[in-house]
Amino acid sequence: MSNTDRLAELSQAGVSIWLDDLSRERITSGNLAELIRDKHVVGVTTNPTIFAKALSSGHAYDEQVRALAERGADVHAAVRELTTSDVRDAADLFRDVYTATGGADGRVSIEVDPGLARDTDRTVAEAADLWKTVDRPNIFVKIPATEQGLPAITRTLAEGISVNVTLIFSVERYREVIDAFFAGLEQATANGHDLRSIQSVASFFVSRVDAEVDKRLEAIGTDEARALRGEAAIANARLAYAAYQELFAGERWTALKEQGANPQRPLWASTGVKDPSYSDTRYVDGLVVAGVVNTMPEQTLEAAADHAEITGDTVTGTADRAREVFDRLAAVGIDVTDVFLTLENEGVEKFDKSWTELLDTVSGQLAGAKG
Repeated sequence: MSNTDRLAELSQAGVSIWLDDLSRERITSGNLAELIRDKHVVGVTTNPTIFAKALSSGHAYDEQVRALAERGADVHAAVRELTTSDVRDAADLFRDVYTATGGADGRVSIEVDPGLARDTDRTVAEAADLWKTVDRPNIFVKIPATEQGLPAITRTLAEGISVNVTLIFSVERYREVIDAFFAGLEQATANGHDLRSIQSVASFFVSRVDAEVDKRLEAIGTDEARALRGEAAIANARLAYAAYQELFAGERWTALKEQGANPQRPLWASTGVKDPSYSDTRYVDGLVVAGVVNTMPEQTLEAAADHAEITGDTVTGTADRAREVFDRLAAVGIDVTDVFLTLENEGVEKFDKSWTELLDTVSGQLAGAKG
């Protein structure tokens, strides 16, 4: 089977393949257009870590940095212009996909400043500013699913802005995200927005769950504990999908659907394998189900193209077995509530650190451009 065939099978199974990466070089070299054309890539996600890496590598941004320096732009304005330029150009590349899929795919995500993750009002304001600045209908503004992020998600959707909810780790928090989504659409209707124009995805992080749980299982050290290594992440995602099925079959969703609303699709994020002893396509093969997104770093995308085992739906009807995994994890001493809290806090901190690195990089580039 060829590379294209494997990715075609994944796409035909109903999984939207998105790339978890973006850079100026990827756009200008034609690589992103090639992935759209040849590898069934129908969207892109970004985050502060991705932009920090892109802006610290090579010379693709030098000309724009020089222009910003000549204008006297401060570092925050420069970062905003550099990143939104990439997102705008990528969105233009995906415009045909966006049109062909009725707005479901062909999306490019850009994240609010992670330093605002615990500040509802400023998150809402920045989300609106990003939406206006990029000025493309096929973007998502990424808002983290922190406690303070939930009302920001509702208020942003209420203004007709499409949202990618990020950093979801627990099924309990995911249920709150869906509630925030429903509330946002209900308010959007009251505000006079056409629900058909609003899209959303809920980014449920996968591999980081195994990384944290496996570390704790090794610390426990019993045979029973070690036997559960690598079981938590896929079980967690499968339980999330069961919650999605439940809540999007209820009366609240039915009422919104009758008004033209689009469902908030589950998105599998953090699908690059952290443990080299695991198959590098485990978070692709084990999470195939129609109507979801899998956003992959390029290494995972290439691995999936080369040797993914697409055997049909591997999610529907698995909730009972997934619950058994968590019962066994609790029995050996894993505090899953603490696992998810730790992962959320670490996720915010990692992106905040990357944002600081991004600001430092651009600050140095601006200083160098000024001579």
